[in-house]
Amino acid sequence: MKLINKDLSPVKTLDKNWSKWNIASLWVGMCICIPTYKLASCMIEQGWSWQASVTSIALGNLIVLIPMLLNSHAGTHYGIPFPIILRSSFGIFGANIPALMRAFVACGWFGIQTWIGGSAIYIIIKLLLTKDIFLYKQINYLDINIMELISFLLFWSLQVVIILKGMNSIKILETLAAPFLIIISIILFIWILISVGDLNKIMTQSSPVTKSFSSALLGSGITSGVAFWGTLALNIPDFSRYAKSQKDQIIGQIIGLVPTMVAFTLLGAIITNSTIYIFNSRINDPILLLSKINNNIIIICAMITIIIATITTNIAANIVSPANDFSNLNPEKISFKKGALIASFIGILIMPWKLYNNASQYIFTWLIGYGAMLGSIAGIMITDYFIIKKRKLILKDLYIINGTYKYIFGFNLKAIFALLLGIFPNIPGFLSQLDYINTNSFFNAIYERAWFSGFFISSISYLIFNFIFKH
Repeated sequence: MKLINKDLSPVKTLDKNWSKWNIASLWVGMCICIPTYKLASCMIEQGWSWQASVTSIALGNLIVLIPMLLNSHAGTHYGIPFPIILRSSFGIFGANIPALMRAFVACGWFGIQTWIGGSAIYIIIKLLLTKDIFLYKQINYLDINIMELISFLLFWSLQVVIILKGMNSIKILETLAAPFLIIISIILFIWILISVGDLNKIMTQSSPVTKSFSSALLGSGITSGVAFWGTLALNIPDFSRYAKSQKDQIIGQIIGLVPTMVAFTLLGAIITNSTIYIFNSRINDPILLLSKINNNIIIICAMITIIIATITTNIAANIVSPANDFSNLNPEKISFKKGALIASFIGILIMPWKLYNNASQYIFTWLIGYGAMLGSIAGIMITDYFIIKKRKLILKDLYIINGTYKYIFGFNLKAIFALLLGIFPNIPGFLSQLDYINTNSFFNAIYERAWFSGFFISSISYLIFNFIFKH
């Protein structure tokens, strides 16, 4: 079996044409989306103050920026994507284990974002069409109505068309959309300010605070902030491989990620905090909030903005990685486009609306749960590349079966066992969140810091294994 195709092969120097502004635009386009908005607003719903929510997210993004920049190095230097880099640490075939773990998380996110974009289309259709009783009939098994399903599939189809045009269309889409999305965000804040009429009132906590500030910063709040982009911290080489230089990828990510995340989560937190003054109830879903505006033209324009924002995030953050990851399973038969189609179909099958509509599940089960897996993978990747391999990879051996990275039948057991050790301590806390078992505070505390515990346990274990068992 061949281990290479044109999508997984190293990017040629002439094709490395992403400047720091392209990369910054990529991050602006990915960060300005409904899940970013809901990250802070769901925390407020769970009992944190808006100040604690935004601060924990800001710190989480500063922390996740570090592995992001470290993992970007190999992509830029060697021009190779995420699953190929995994071959150096997990083995030629073992790389499929963490690659598929990352891929299925991305499929889940793709489904959630597609549901959000479909919801915006649904609002527009409701405003423009007469309310046919049949179209709004509930589908019992799916727990949504017929028109919601049609809207979901329409948005899904729109994304598939863009996906099939390849990576260059993604670069163009992100660059064009970023300035537009920033302007719309500013307009939204101005609308809230005019509606409430008092900046001091907007900044005053409008609901009871039941969670302590330290709990948000040291517990699940900061972990959610890290895990939110823990996915991209792994597969960032899929993009950094196109960067002109290390300087471009570093500066682009620094100016694009943290400032945008802080600004947009702050916007989401303040607006959610202010809705009680406008509608006499706290509304954490911006689509539902915008649909309450008594002006159809404004609502339609807002929904179109949400559609654009969701497309820019979803295709870049949740399709590029699984497309390459599925392609890595069998490069001869699965191209980037085929891998993207596989991911998009899985995104339908998971019925993402059931997860998205529950704030507790969204943060404590979804975000933190997969954070344990991704933190462990990040710990092994960074340790292997910077400490074990000292940034020196044998490029041709990454694409042959009997080369340096064969290990044992294509699997590096040291990395696999280190991965399992990083995930294992978080399993009791995860099962507790699903109400399958009751755990004590010790396991709950580990789970609330799942990304960190997974990262350090796997990293240290991998170092020890390499010290005891030489390659």
